[in-house]
Amino acid sequence: MPRDAAPAFAQIIAALQWDRGRWIWLLLILLLLGAVLGLGDSVGALLRYDRSAIAAGGWWRLLTAHIVHLDAPHLILNELGLVLVWSLFAQDYDAVEWCAIVLSGALAISSGLWWLSPRVSWYVGASGVLHTVMAAGAAKHLAVRAWDRWILLLGLCSKLAWEQWGGHPAPLVVVDAHLYGAACGFAVGAALSWRMAIIRHRS
Repeated sequence: MPRDAAPAFAQIIAALQWDRGRWIWLLLILLLLGAVLGLGDSVGALLRYDRSAIAAGGWWRLLTAHIVHLDAPHLILNELGLVLVWSLFAQDYDAVEWCAIVLSGALAISSGLWWLSPRVSWYVGASGVLHTVMAAGAAKHLAVRAWDRWILLLGLCSKLAWEQWGGHPAPLVVVDAHLYGAACGFAVGAALSWRMAIIRHRS
């Protein structure tokens, strides 16, 4: 690589938030999602959100449903979405906070489907959790008054509104999962941002 190209490449990597070893975690997540799909339909059926199976005691499905995908195109779309939200929000929270956001989002989505969307008999995919991440990131950008805060918030709210009332989602897309995930993500993100503001104020 030419010497003058190295700084530019480093700047691109930093802008995408793939620096400081963060790209390793992103790669591991992408590989995990791919590995789960590669295990076959029988494993997918065992891990997906399935209302009757959960009622019979398969509580693990409340979490594992979000790492299962229908097929390769579904997986690729979700992985592209992950790369995008990672590039936008990776540095907004630390690893522990991101784990809390993702886990709470997964549980909120599954709980919302169980209690509020009984017509949904099964669900798979990471898109709901991706909306959790987007909403948590938007909450943080709003709290710190980042220049893009209103763009992110308006874009997310417009997408959710379009899906709920005016949109025509693709077959098998459970738009309620996006709504529940985003609501949880914004609430948790706002709580974490508020907590950090208090800590900084006291220090």
